[in-house]
Amino acid sequence: MLCLLKLSLSSSFLLASQQKTAPQQQDVSQIKNAVENFIYNKTVTLPGQVTVNLDKIDPHLNLPKCPELEPFIPTGGRLWGKTSVGVRCNSQIASWTIYIQAEVNVIASVLHIIRPVSTGQTLTYEDITLQNVNLTQMPEGIFTSTDQVIGKVATANLSVGQPLRQQMLRAPYVISRGQKVNLVIQGRGFSISSEGLALTDASEGQIVQVRNKSGRIISGIARINSIVEVQP
Repeated sequence: MLCLLKLSLSSSFLLASQQKTAPQQQDVSQIKNAVENFIYNKTVTLPGQVTVNLDKIDPHLNLPKCPELEPFIPTGGRLWGKTSVGVRCNSQIASWTIYIQAEVNVIASVLHIIRPVSTGQTLTYEDITLQNVNLTQMPEGIFTSTDQVIGKVATANLSVGQPLRQQMLRAPYVISRGQKVNLVIQGRGFSISSEGLALTDASEGQIVQVRNKSGRIISGIARINSIVEVQP
């Protein structure tokens, strides 16, 4: 009887010892929280409202518990639309890496055309409106502020419902082809002016070609008030 008691106590002690030393399993809910926090922190500067949806993480993952989870963006990845986020553990007691599928949506107000606009027409407030859309499903170069488009000129016919994009608009011309302009050459301590004829259209700050009185073609920078700046 005494032997059986000693054997029972020894077995209980061994089982308790094994349970004490066995590594704990990583809670997948902690991985989920770490990934979500990582994405929200990395996208805080994006315009609009960011929402994150993660694919379900397998609850049967047998990963050793990590003292510090380290989410990261895989090489070539981007926290935009359907994407993937890595989570790694590099510690003395555990070393592993997994990848979580995610969808990052950004809901923001985007400018759309509300009445037909013809090529060459200058945009006004009456031509546009703001509509909430998912930016991750929109093309590149869209506008989110009226200040970006008012006074710009349409480069093509625009239809009702179109989201405005950069290639659809240009800055108004300050120099027109065939226009008489003032060629201004400024250097250190001197300034020379002469007349010329613009050979191309140009917006503020663009390069424009001008033929001077002697017939020479000169390139300069278009400015308001019919001025073309020429580098000495």
